[in-house]
Amino acid sequence: MTERFDCHHCEGSLFGKKYILREESPYCVACFEALYASTCEECGKPIGCDCKDLSYKDRHWHEACFHCSRCKSSLVDKPFAAKEDQLLCTDCYSHEYSSKCQECGKTIMPGTRKMEYKGSSWHETCFICHRCQQPIGTKSFIPKDGQNFCVPCYEKQYALQCVQCKKPITTGGVTYREQPWHRECFVCTACKKPLSGQRFTSRDEFAYCLNCFCDLYAKKCAGCTNPISGLGGTKYISFEERQWHNDCFNCKKCSLSLVGRGFLTERDDILCPDCGKDI
Repeated sequence: MTERFDCHHCEGSLFGKKYILREESPYCVACFEALYASTCEECGKPIGCDCKDLSYKDRHWHEACFHCSRCKSSLVDKPFAAKEDQLLCTDCYSHEYSSKCQECGKTIMPGTRKMEYKGSSWHETCFICHRCQQPIGTKSFIPKDGQNFCVPCYEKQYALQCVQCKKPITTGGVTYREQPWHRECFVCTACKKPLSGQRFTSRDEFAYCLNCFCDLYAKKCAGCTNPISGLGGTKYISFEERQWHNDCFNCKKCSLSLVGRGFLTERDDILCPDCGKDI
């Protein structure tokens, strides 16, 4: 007796018929397609054994149904992109979703390198310095009036030059007598300490810190011999080419303050009227 060769599911004879093996069990074509064939995402029909099954992320298509959702061109053996469960050819995807170059206005194709700044995009070859027309790439740049400049070109065209060192001021800076300075260049004429953020004064258009100015130019108090700066509202008394701090203008004998009072002099001393009545 001849051994039986039947479909594993319907048990129909497979002698002389086409069949498919699955896990070493034979199935007739009808049973295999009913049980195991994938359903096409596009047409909703089973993808039969005699058809090519194209899959992407657990989704399946007939070869004839695997096309761009917009232009309907075939995607078989072509690059494509997926957007919200739709498959798109690169042209349709780029036209609808890719960035446009700020410089040339053309689409920046997927997979190509692009440069981005504050919501705008450029082709790498279009992202160039407005002045020298050289690609900026990943180098530092400075935007100005809607244009981008490499740092050397920006400094040549726009940056102020420090009065002291004659080099461009790219960040910060100090203005003194309507002239620009680097913070590190704006220093005391005498001691060379930085004056930025500090109290200072000037003489003959040269800037000095308060200590140096007092040491070099301030009058000396006849009482304590320390400098009288006269800055910041400091009050002092002047009499016959001599000066005193308000707090130092006192009677030599009794130390009574003579500010706003009458006084007498005896050689280099000042006296209140009571102490000077015996002179």
